[in-house]
Amino acid sequence: MSASAESSARPLDDRQICRCLRRWFRLRGRDLPWRRTRDPYAILVSEFMLQQTQVATVAPYYERWLARFPDFTALDGAKESDVLHAWQGLGYYARARNLHAAARFVRENFGGQLPPATASIARLPGVGRYTAGAIASFAFDLPEPIVEANIGRVIARLTNWRAPIDSSTGQAHLWQTATALLPRKGAREHNSALMDLGALVCVPRRPRCGQCPLRQFCHAVQPELLPIKRKRPRTIQLFEPHTFAQRRNRVLLEQSSDRWRGMWILPRLARSPKEEPLLKIDFPFTHHRVTLAVFASRKAKRPNDKRRWFSRQALASLPLPSPHRRALALLLSVAEPGHTLLPN
Repeated sequence: MSASAESSARPLDDRQICRCLRRWFRLRGRDLPWRRTRDPYAILVSEFMLQQTQVATVAPYYERWLARFPDFTALDGAKESDVLHAWQGLGYYARARNLHAAARFVRENFGGQLPPATASIARLPGVGRYTAGAIASFAFDLPEPIVEANIGRVIARLTNWRAPIDSSTGQAHLWQTATALLPRKGAREHNSALMDLGALVCVPRRPRCGQCPLRQFCHAVQPELLPIKRKRPRTIQLFEPHTFAQRRNRVLLEQSSDRWRGMWILPRLARSPKEEPLLKIDFPFTHHRVTLAVFASRKAKRPNDKRRWFSRQALASLPLPSPHRRALALLLSVAEPGHTLLPN
């Protein structure tokens, strides 16, 4: 980081900021379902779901998940296929597996109850610094700072931080500032307020500075240009051929052992056939853009350890990645108009 970037970060009046932030939050804060509970399990579920997924998308999944798996014991006792089925549509399925493993860890190590200690929470599978602090503050009101996308943007603008926030130096600055701003009491409300300020007012590209309760403390010269991030790696284009085999109202599927481990997908092909595919579906995956191409099956397929025939009725209860569920719905709707596999 350059000296100019260092000198651009300005100190903050943390007490005044906390007071103004608290007043604003009590008037303007969002009413979110996971804020209506102090149940550590429910908050853990929400934090796992909110990783890389927007609030509006998570809310209905969160309610359905708690109805199906209401506590650590219920989740720990569930089959992985049922867990993946309940998660489908949210993507990034490693989160579901980690959440399932976390329930087992809580049973085996904490007697089924998550202790009110950040160090213990941090031991759970899939829990990093942010998630541990979020659960500690939201469930137990422990004085733990948190930094996610919204809070990082607020802090970068408040301090006029003009170096990349996704560098080690930038991350250190965000966490140090979040810690300095944290009040001795009321971390739950404070962290929620900072997060909502970034989600509702201090938004990307066009911040609503005229509505900001902290505008008198903000040192940003050009807030719309902050935060600064390092250049993203180039998106890699992938072409993945699969086959569609149907017999006597049944469909052949393959259990994935890599990207969608444990879920059922259309059987993979070693190479693309020369003919045109039945359909193509494009979808993003981390730093990749994947084209799912589905070809008609020309040979009789035999089931094996990884491949099985499923009736149409059974498909709705299987854990299927969204791109493959969409492909199956489209392919089957041609043969039977009105038939759908898409989740309600």
